[in-house]
Parts: sequence; structure tokens; C-alpha cells
Amino acid sequence: MTVLEKPVLTSFVHKKILKLMGNRFEITVVSENEEWANVRIEEAIAEIRRIEKLLTTFSEDSQTNLINRNAGMAPVRVDSEVIELIDRSKRISAITQGAFDITYGSIDKRLWNFDTSMSSLPDKETAKRSVHLINYQNVILDKEEKTVFLKEHGMRIGFGGIGKGYAAERAKYILQQNGVESGIVNAAGDLTAWGCQPDGKEWTIGIADPDSARHPFSYFSVSGMAVATSGNYEKYVMIGGKKYSHTIDPKTGLPVRGIKSVTIICPNAEIADAMATPVTIMGIKAGLDMVNQIKGLACIIIDDNNIIHTSKNINLR
Repeated sequence: MTVLEKPVLTSFVHKKILKLMGNRFEITVVSENEEWANVRIEEAIAEIRRIEKLLTTFSEDSQTNLINRNAGMAPVRVDSEVIELIDRSKRISAITQGAFDITYGSIDKRLWNFDTSMSSLPDKETAKRSVHLINYQNVILDKEEKTVFLKEHGMRIGFGGIGKGYAAERAKYILQQNGVESGIVNAAGDLTAWGCQPDGKEWTIGIADPDSARHPFSYFSVSGMAVATSGNYEKYVMIGGKKYSHTIDPKTGLPVRGIKSVTIICPNAEIADAMATPVTIMGIKAGLDMVNQIKGLACIIIDDNNIIHTSKNINLR
């Protein structure tokens, strides 16, 4: 979770909090005109709802579910926007060596409930079978025909690892297009901030302490940047005295261990959202090695021993 410090001069800061895409969204606009700001916020909300309708797996008529129902049978014609999002997702999969994969929805969820009734892990062979349909390379795009085809019957795609960031980025675009010079779109902790607070200072962002999510362990100032955090403190299971994250490694089918939280900072909310989980899966060394090679990307990792690891371009205070 990424938290936002309360800005000064709140009479010029207008916000709305509501549930969208199954998550808590908070949209903030800086303006001296409250009525104007509220209209801009509603325009951003309409854009997020449009994206939700397009990508959700909870509506039978969404394009995502249409793709999934035709897995192994036929290509499905979809909007250019969906094609482009899937294409970007596949490129992120290649960069992260499959640690990020929108076919994660193909996992056999019967093995994983991550509640108090879960007292043991499946054996390695069973776990590996549970993820055998996860493979981004089996998502076939035809950009000319605007079709998506999942090669294997039973495959499923989902945008849980990138959708909130994409929606936040689109909402920011709509706000900026309509004249909002300063604001924040916070999609359940995946946030993008631009411009300044009413006093001219940059926005102050806090990184949640994994052992006390409502209390930040560190702060930094941002403008024109996005921040996303993935952590094991919200959903996990204890087995044999060891803590296992709800994040499953798509290669092994087993939950990852060793990292409490990963925070990604970069200019784009979609990228920040998509990169947080794969760094968790890749582990500290491989994750930081990857981040350090990507221009404009920064990372903060807290391991299970509460040791903080950062990419080369991070300066915490």
C-alpha cells in the first residue's frame, strides 16, 4: 500500500473516494473552484468505469471474458485499446522473464485459499501442474484483424496485475486534457501524481510499513511520477512457522517467500503497477538487477528480515 500525506491548504484540494474495479479509488484535484473540480473528478470516474466494463472478469459480456470463453477454439475481435494493452503486457512478460503474465488467470485456484484452513503446501509436481496453462507466448495477437486468440483450451487472461495502473493513467490523461494542472489518482495504493500542492510543494508520498500498513516507514516527494506497492502483509498464510505470500510463482506454482513488499516508482502508473509483483517473484537480486537496467524505473524492497534494499537511483529519507 502506498499512502498519501494530507496536503496543506485543503480548501483548494478536492477529492472523491469510491469503489471502482473492486478497489478503493481516490481522485484528487487542486483548484480554487470546487464545482469545476467536482465536474473534472466525475469525468475521470466515467473513464475508469469505461475501462472496468472493458476489462472485468465479473461481467459475462466483457471483452476479457469473451476471449477466455473462446480459448483453444477461435480468435476474438476486440477494441484496439485491448489489443494494445495485451501487447504491452506481453512485452512486460518478456522483460520479466514471465514473472508478469496476464494468463495468470489460468492457475488452478483449488490449491490456494490462503486462509486459516490452509495447513500445508501442495507437493512440487502438483503445484507445477496447477500453472501449466500460464504462458503469455500462447496469447496470439493479430493487430490487423484486431483479434486475440488463446491457444490452449482452459487458458484465461486477466488484468489484475496491470488494470488499476492503466485505469489510473487514463484517468490522469482525462483530467489533464480537461485542464487539471495538479492532482492525484490513487487506485488502491497504485497512484500517479502530477503538478503541486496548493503551497507549490511537490506531493509527499509515504511507503507503508509492511508490519503496520497504515503507518509509513519512509516518505519522498513526487511530481509527474507514479508509485505502486505490492506486499504480502494483506494476504498470506503461515505454515510450519514460515510466512508464504499469496503471490504464486508462475513457473513453480508455489508461493513466493523472502520479500514483504516491493514499491516501484516511475513516470507511468501502468508500468509501476505491472512491475511490482514480478520483482517480488524474481527475488531481491534478480529484481534489482532488472530494475537497475531500465531507465526511469526505481524500486524499494523490504525483505522478511525488515532489511531495506533499493535500486541505485533511490534516496530515502
